[in-house]
Amino acid sequence: MPTELITSAQNPKIKRLLALQKDSSLRRECGLFVVEGRREIERCTAAGFRVDTLFICPSLSGSPGPEGFPPGNCSHPRLHKREGPTQWEGSRSDVSRGKALRAGTAGLAPKDVRVIEVSEEVYDKIAYRGGTEGMIAEVFTKQLSLEDLSLPENPLIMVLESVEKPGNLGAVLRSADAAGADALLVCDPLADIFNPNVVRASTGTVFTVPTVACSSAEAISWLRKAGVQILTAQLQDSSLYYDCDMRKGTALVMGTESTGLSQQWRDAATAHIRIPMLGIADSLNVSVSAAILLFEAVRQRQ
Repeated sequence: MPTELITSAQNPKIKRLLALQKDSSLRRECGLFVVEGRREIERCTAAGFRVDTLFICPSLSGSPGPEGFPPGNCSHPRLHKREGPTQWEGSRSDVSRGKALRAGTAGLAPKDVRVIEVSEEVYDKIAYRGGTEGMIAEVFTKQLSLEDLSLPENPLIMVLESVEKPGNLGAVLRSADAAGADALLVCDPLADIFNPNVVRASTGTVFTVPTVACSSAEAISWLRKAGVQILTAQLQDSSLYYDCDMRKGTALVMGTESTGLSQQWRDAATAHIRIPMLGIADSLNVSVSAAILLFEAVRQRQ
């Protein structure tokens, strides 16, 4: 059977893909989100996420790497596996899977994944950035809870309260992954964890760092039960960050750049810490501050 080819951006499947990129309420309703780029899709499936539909532009995708594409049936070692939705309405039988296209993806698409070929013109409409190897996927959501997290002894946890900008959340995830953080808690979130900008800015590390959206009250209670010290980043009534012992179980807590942390977190803190500011600015971008604090913990623990 021939591979399904889409050459019009008015195709219903393309319209839904574009809507999923923009609409967080639709992502929640469908249990799907969008991942763009070979690297990000590979990291997504390696972390146990399941691809529903893979859109490929053959003239841009080229040949697959030798490592192929993990089947997406494994769970991340730092969390317990939780299954996402199992299907999208409608039958998969109406989607053709051409042998040539599947051979060109070399394991990128297991048999239960719909593979759709798109023209370069259509791909230009659905791709946010260049250099994504002509691949975009619709992926089933996996929502984690605090109970899903499996912590080692003396864990390192990053906490963000009411983060607003998806780009900042993605950048913090990238730093958390690099520092080997055991989890990221996004408390009272204003940004959707599965926003395409989060996936892009994190370079796919949103899939490697166990990330939980919860309320601040839930996070504080959970951290206390786990015996994890709470270090809040704030200017007032605080000590220099490198004078604080981060070798024990530690949660580094940061608020928004505009308002900082709520009083709830300030009151719950084991200690208040600050980064010295020697110029006229009184704060750094939240992602920069998070990286500084995370790698101080790394330095102390090594």
